[in-house]
Amino acid sequence: MFEHRESWVSKFALRSIKYERSVISNICDFELVGKEIRNGEHIISLSREYFLEELIGQSEAKNILQASSMLNLVGNRIVNLAIEMRLAKRATVRNIQGVPFLMIFKFRHFE
Repeated sequence: MFEHRESWVSKFALRSIKYERSVISNICDFELVGKEIRNGEHIISLSREYFLEELIGQSEAKNILQASSMLNLVGNRIVNLAIEMRLAKRATVRNIQGVPFLMIFKFRHFE
């Protein structure tokens, strides 16, 4: 499906869902796709089906982070990017087996 493996390290997996006037974006550092992470009895699957609708670079990720209504972010690089853009604070990040997770909800008023 994707040919140049060495360039994957700087990519993100994206799946966006449009619902009414909102966009929900799930973004994961690409190298985490396909892994399972445990939190006690719970297993979190970072599956291709959930995260990998398309592969994007950092500039596109920034645009999506800015434009989305809700964000589900997994991985060091994407979470750090959201923090650098001042969309969240480090204190709101949760780590499971050393992998950062961040959910962001942007509340907007629609007329």
